[in-house]
Amino acid sequence: MKVGIIGTGYVGLPTGVGLAELGNQVTCIDREPSKIEALQAGKITLYEDGLEELFHKNVKAGRIKFTTSMKEGVSSADLVIIAVGTPPHPVTKEADMKYIHAAATELAEHLQGYTVVATKSTVPVGTGDDVEALISKKNPFADFDVVSLPEFLREGFAVHDFFHPDRIVVGANTEKAKAVIKELYKPFEGKTNMLFVKRRSSETIKYASNAFLAIKIHYINEMANFCEKSGADISEVAQGMGLDTRIGNRFLNPGPGYGGSCFPKDTMAMAYMARQNEVEMSLITAVIKGNAERKKQMAGRILDKVKDVKNPKIAVLGLAFKDGTDDCRESPAMDIVGELLLQGADITAYDPKAMGTACGLLGNKISYADDMYGCLKDADVLAILTEWNEFKALDLVQAAHLMRHKQIVDCRNLINAEQAAANGFDYQGIGIKKVEKENILRGVA
Repeated sequence: MKVGIIGTGYVGLPTGVGLAELGNQVTCIDREPSKIEALQAGKITLYEDGLEELFHKNVKAGRIKFTTSMKEGVSSADLVIIAVGTPPHPVTKEADMKYIHAAATELAEHLQGYTVVATKSTVPVGTGDDVEALISKKNPFADFDVVSLPEFLREGFAVHDFFHPDRIVVGANTEKAKAVIKELYKPFEGKTNMLFVKRRSSETIKYASNAFLAIKIHYINEMANFCEKSGADISEVAQGMGLDTRIGNRFLNPGPGYGGSCFPKDTMAMAYMARQNEVEMSLITAVIKGNAERKKQMAGRILDKVKDVKNPKIAVLGLAFKDGTDDCRESPAMDIVGELLLQGADITAYDPKAMGTACGLLGNKISYADDMYGCLKDADVLAILTEWNEFKALDLVQAAHLMRHKQIVDCRNLINAEQAAANGFDYQGIGIKKVEKENILRGVA
């Protein structure tokens, strides 16, 4: 099948590479010349585990190419996938549809023969109707259908999720369009759940899913606060909760709040759509507010450790919103760093993959280390903000030697609390009782 993909970001590029690997002829389209030039030169423009290898393999095989020309990518395609951004509107916080509308309007004049146009971006309910109207207005003679094809790829695991989806949701209003999508996903037949629903239902499913997961994250963070005060251990509480199949064990890791390119914007967009439809969604509203407060609380914990230190230096491990990606969009780590900077903090940071992205956003407002130990030199407190596996292997003896004051605020619970205390650290995790150094030395739990 010939597939055109509009957008080469964290959705478009992994999707394009994945579809090429399945044997399709894929053309990725982007209006930004620098992106296309880099991709044409064989340079991957984002980090995803396993993506680069597949990218080079399929470029070499001639199954994927890149262009700035909408005509080149669309005119011979059986399927055109729109995978452009839908960022929050700066004022209303609704999903900003200008890129979707621009793509639909531009692609319309290049459609030849029957074509399925799919929205893979997360879009408000009714977007399929809007795209349909825009294309028909621009090209009244176009033979096409519009389907909703929401993506469920997790950043950091996008390649894995593409080839091992737990479900494929398709919003299609015609049998002809359904047949095209069935053919596209034939390699997954019998291997995953494929759900065909009405287009508006499909558009709602992605928002409903992300909002529910955001609620789950905020809930476990509130339970972590309770555990800290009551003496319970959130890891044990989460483990017990997760054994209940009605709850499940995913998204029960407490932390500094949710972030990334999906949960923040999608919860705000869902709240906006609810208001537009005169529906009260008190849970989502509370979660949006609570998550913003959560990041300020974490910044406060860090600052509290150095309130009596003159010219304190803060070491930050982790800048990406999660492990496995270089994406810093709406990253809790970046928001916390921003709060620290407002208080005049001197910050040195390290992230295995997101240094370049973070530097593009923060510039010289902070310093950047080459590795996590370089980050710790003369620091008064260490803040762990992203759950990279390599941070779990932090040598506490070496860390104690490098730091000026032995203090850790572990917002991801990556470090063993008792080991930290045994090495002389004032350690504060999330949702656990503080382990006193003196008690460890006496052998008291």
